[in-house]
Amino acid sequence: MPDSAYADFQLYYGDIHNHCNLSYGAGSLADALHNARLQLDFASVTLHGHWDDMPQDDPRLGYLVDYHRQGFQRARASWADYLQATDAANRAGEFVTFPSFEWHSMRYGDHCILFRDVATPEIFHVAHVEELRQRLRKHPHPSLLIPHHIGYLQGFRGINWDAYTAELSPVVEIMSFHGASEYSAAEPAYLHAMGPRDQRSTAQYGLAQGHVFGFVGSSDHHSAHPGSYGYGQVAVWAKNLSRAAIWDALQNRRCYAITGDRMALAFSLNNQPMGSVLPFTHDRQISVAVEGASALDSIEVLRNNRVIHRESPPVAKPDFRLPLKVRLEMGWGELETLTNWDVDLRIVGGELLDIEPHLRGHDIGIPVIEDATPCVLSHLDYAGGNRVHLRTQTPRNATVRSAATQAITLSVNASENTRIQARINGIDIDLPVRELLQGARSFYTSGFVSPSFVFHRALPRAEYTHNFTISDRGAGMGRDWYYARVRQRNGQWAWASPIWVEKTEPPSTPS
Repeated sequence: MPDSAYADFQLYYGDIHNHCNLSYGAGSLADALHNARLQLDFASVTLHGHWDDMPQDDPRLGYLVDYHRQGFQRARASWADYLQATDAANRAGEFVTFPSFEWHSMRYGDHCILFRDVATPEIFHVAHVEELRQRLRKHPHPSLLIPHHIGYLQGFRGINWDAYTAELSPVVEIMSFHGASEYSAAEPAYLHAMGPRDQRSTAQYGLAQGHVFGFVGSSDHHSAHPGSYGYGQVAVWAKNLSRAAIWDALQNRRCYAITGDRMALAFSLNNQPMGSVLPFTHDRQISVAVEGASALDSIEVLRNNRVIHRESPPVAKPDFRLPLKVRLEMGWGELETLTNWDVDLRIVGGELLDIEPHLRGHDIGIPVIEDATPCVLSHLDYAGGNRVHLRTQTPRNATVRSAATQAITLSVNASENTRIQARINGIDIDLPVRELLQGARSFYTSGFVSPSFVFHRALPRAEYTHNFTISDRGAGMGRDWYYARVRQRNGQWAWASPIWVEKTEPPSTPS
């Protein structure tokens, strides 16, 4: 990335809030860790811990009370073994894990308690968020208290900004399967049964109240699939892949939220990285550099919640001089409830530089205690070279507006003669990459409404990368905050944590 503010850091992707059957959900912890390793650098599989003010006066909510109570009991019984397994899975430089549990509250909103090295020996059962903070202050090892699905109305498990403090909460989860809570009309929308968003519970409202916090995303997925595509992840700029370095990035807000695609986003102000709080200066040079996983649609810079600059990279002419991105997506169909996919793919006459999986787990409506919902276990074999082997599974799309597809993006050094040769569920494909520069090519596994797959249009580098620098001038009357947000044409988003510039100090009064 062409931004010197990040010269000492590497980019890593994770999901620090998701669930399995150790509380309420589906799939084992081992399944969850297996799936996490396929497309994440770090993860925390979260146990549901406690809900003191759970509504119990409405007989229609009996099912809700039951599965929460059963889930909390299972979490308490599993806690010690869970901690041991989470610690055993941690491998610095390869895959990093953190323990966590979730604390529900109608009054204060839900929070995830994330531990760095050693967790508490028990899940806290407390009623008030300040009591929760007091317990964490006494804990000898670092911990974070991260608000999530903040956009719901306060009093209905949305954030209570009056009770928020940056102590222990340097970041706030603004994206998950609930939707985006940047502001009340942000995409993706809130469609969960818990209700719509309220502007007074959004990230923009909290920033306008003077709070200082960074942005993270996580999936909140409930069937053992951390990083489930499109539901939310967090990207961090860290010095290395270790618990201490990832923690340092979160603590210093050097992180950003994404929906699913790995967008490499470097946002700086006066050569300082996202999350910084800078002393006052009139002159502000803002730099944004993005490399997406698909074609970029718009890149916006906001000051004090208002867009001050927007750029949209144009559709580029076919160009073989720089790496192309090609996405293979599979699913659809009505004839089978579940489709198993076996994809063996290689690049001929070119070079496969890297791959990015976009894998989903099964979605569940009302969370379950038993393992009635199957857990997707994908298998990905790629260790460099020109060949990749993927085995995965797709259900039918639940509606015409909800995707259950699986995908993988290839980064390819190509020429006019480069071909993609693949065997997909027994079907042999030999496809010139030059044809994909004109548009997508789709295939069916058998007849009409059978499961199908598509090689999307090959994207020149000019369509998935963009960078610019702008200047802004501050008046100094109050603290200003800036952040960047990015949208790809395929509907995936990224939100950089803000950078703050302090107001001018009032002139001293002569004594």
